Amino acid sequence: MPRHLLALLHLALCHLSLGAAPRPNIVVIMVDDMGYSDLGCFGAEIETPHLDSLAGSGLRFTHFYNAGRCCPTRASLLTGLYQHQAGIGMMSQDLGHPAYQGFLNDHCVTLAEALRPAGYFTAISGKWHVGSAPEHWPLQRGFHRFYGTPQGGGHHYRNLPGRELVMNDEVIPVPDDWYSTTAFTDHALQFLDEGFEAGKPVLLYLAYTAPHWALHAPDEEIAKFRGRYRQGWQPVREARFARQMKMGLFPAGTKLSPPDPRMPDWEKVKDPEEMDLRMATHAAMVHLIDRGVGRVVEKLRQYDQLDNTLILFFSDNGASAESGPTGFTGSRGGDPKARTGTSDSYNSFGIAGANLCDTPFRRYKMEMHEGGIATPLIAHWPKGIPEELEGSITTTPGHIIDLMPTCLDLAEASYPSRQDLTPLEGLSLKPALQGKAMPRREFYFEHMGNAAVRIGPWKLVRAKGKPWELYTLTTDRTELKDLAKTDPEMANAMATKWKIWAARVGVQPYPLRDK
Repeated sequence: MPRHLLALLHLALCHLSLGAAPRPNIVVIMVDDMGYSDLGCFGAEIETPHLDSLAGSGLRFTHFYNAGRCCPTRASLLTGLYQHQAGIGMMSQDLGHPAYQGFLNDHCVTLAEALRPAGYFTAISGKWHVGSAPEHWPLQRGFHRFYGTPQGGGHHYRNLPGRELVMNDEVIPVPDDWYSTTAFTDHALQFLDEGFEAGKPVLLYLAYTAPHWALHAPDEEIAKFRGRYRQGWQPVREARFARQMKMGLFPAGTKLSPPDPRMPDWEKVKDPEEMDLRMATHAAMVHLIDRGVGRVVEKLRQYDQLDNTLILFFSDNGASAESGPTGFTGSRGGDPKARTGTSDSYNSFGIAGANLCDTPFRRYKMEMHEGGIATPLIAHWPKGIPEELEGSITTTPGHIIDLMPTCLDLAEASYPSRQDLTPLEGLSLKPALQGKAMPRREFYFEHMGNAAVRIGPWKLVRAKGKPWELYTLTTDRTELKDLAKTDPEMANAMATKWKIWAARVGVQPYPLRDK
């Protein structure tokens, strides 16, 4: 008898013996530096059939937020706290302050530490990046199994200096034929096998390092997308926005933000074929993530667990504009003469590519405008999402801090009662998944001096060193009409709330310095 059938029998016997409905498996899939519009079901010209299928029988959240950058988002996802409260107010370096120590502190618990005592098999495949030293790796924070990179990603065919590939607590060599997305998917499937064969509900955290630069993908995958970007960035942005509006992702009257003024005119680009290649490589990376998600779905289906699994898919931040108008070439030891996409290259697509990927928003990763913190969230759970909601779109706001309380709620697990633990900041999203109202929320953001607060439909936001801006997101989601001067009372009240929050969670003036 095939092992998945044996595991099915084991699971059935366990549920009969417990005499209760089985608790859901939870599969959290997070990608790296993917823009808001990079999925077909969020407007892209990129084929993502498996994710589109999940959206078509699940829910799309259009007002869901991350923390604006990789380490902070991962800290909040894992703990249900704002990143500063968990010790990762910046990145993974120690900046000499408890809120910026660079690894998860002892005043928080992870999803794995909370669900493991409740009987869950807990596993992570992919990028950790909330503690680089071995004493801070996943097995020290409640996970049964780990395969991936503790220090972050950055290369999809091999490791960069100072970064390691790890199985559990052991550093292992990177195989010659390694490609990050495929390898992380392979081990995610292995961990699902292990959990189901043990007769346990599974918490799987699949943290892809794609489509973060460098732009790497197999030639045959890149070829599928060549030519789609030869008309230039702005026409593709406009086409994406038209599809978004047709899908109902934004209300009537929403305007596409103007192109970033730093984005060069396509007609003046030195090598438009290279720019098309860079965007095609990014598209291929997203397409391969979708294929990996499809393999996870098929594995769940083999064990007859798909209906009883909550799948959550989202990005850790907006697209990255860290590398100039059209990106860098040959960074971090990459060969500047190597063709984009190959293992010897290390290239990016810059502001122009990020502006396209974040359609229809302004700004990017590390910034607190919508382009930096809004993520496309797909939730799929046939046994938990009512049939009448399948394929629908919800404008209910949510935040990455909500995932811990959501998992606790669904797993029938309790947050530990230790007095030294920081109380959870988020709320369970179970009502939203069932089409019920959530209370009016307040969400706060800070990274590198960039800051924001959202209260109901109102959002106050500022770039580092700049004045506060005020927007009403129900009518101006793309943040084009600043109301700070016309409604100073609201702006000042929200700024005061942000300052109180910042003091409470330990935000420090930027820049901080290493010890």
